[in-house]
Amino acid sequence: MIDFVQNTVDGIMFGSSYALLAVGFTIIFGVMRRLNLAYGATIMLGAYAGTWLHVHYQVHVLIVALVILASTVLTGIYVERLCFRAIRRDAALASMVSSFVIWMQLEEVAIHILPERTYSFPSLFAAEPIELGAFLIRPEHVTMLVLAVVMMGALHLFVHHTRHGLALRAMSENPRAASYMGVNTGWIMLLSFALVSLVGGVAGCAILATNEQITPYFGLWATFKGLIAMMLGGMGSLPGAILGGLLLGVAEAHSQWYLGNAYKDLSAYILLFAILVLRPGGLMGRRILSREEFASRRV
Repeated sequence: MIDFVQNTVDGIMFGSSYALLAVGFTIIFGVMRRLNLAYGATIMLGAYAGTWLHVHYQVHVLIVALVILASTVLTGIYVERLCFRAIRRDAALASMVSSFVIWMQLEEVAIHILPERTYSFPSLFAAEPIELGAFLIRPEHVTMLVLAVVMMGALHLFVHHTRHGLALRAMSENPRAASYMGVNTGWIMLLSFALVSLVGGVAGCAILATNEQITPYFGLWATFKGLIAMMLGGMGSLPGAILGGLLLGVAEAHSQWYLGNAYKDLSAYILLFAILVLRPGGLMGRRILSREEFASRRV
């Protein structure tokens, strides 16, 4: 029982980073009904920019984090301009394919910045594990969980209690009606990409500072984890993204402990398959579909 509780706690804390990755995919899909496959590579390029600064100049970790956030936001705007602003809204397949091409481009740029296989990444701080009776909690995991809670709370306030958030929700419901009501849809789309890139940069910093290393596979890893967490919770649902990320973290923590590290990723795919068979829309996807159907009937 002690091992079970310990693994559950570890899974929740690390799953909070998956939730942040899923939130990025969910906001873009919820606003534009498109998948941004370059999201993981966007975070990776920003992380490589900060890591390059750390490797060559050994700057403070906070400066590295600021460089990562700024680079990720700029890269996200670049992706928005090339893959989504320049392509019509009804051409969802074309924008998804173009984001895949940009994914490859961003990864190549990152690899040219730092050509070696693995680089060290600065940790947030060095501290001993916290002992709570029979349980151990890593301070890095606590920091990751706190960052996730703060970011999710800030996103909730932004989406539900600001004029820009109201415009974003209106655009996600009906872009044409939102534009008729005076919403600048181009600006909202740009703001959405900048926002999710900032969230992704925070998630990338937290994950890399916990692992204390970065590899060229980080972009692919972030894309898969974010997409799986989003699909588990339900595409288009922010609460579902959070729930899917936490569930994915707990499932991986238990499978790694009881089955071994080789089954960690396999358990994620098995869980996704089971959820999609039992609830094809994800854990909270049916609620989104029912709400849209009800809104269409009212119109």
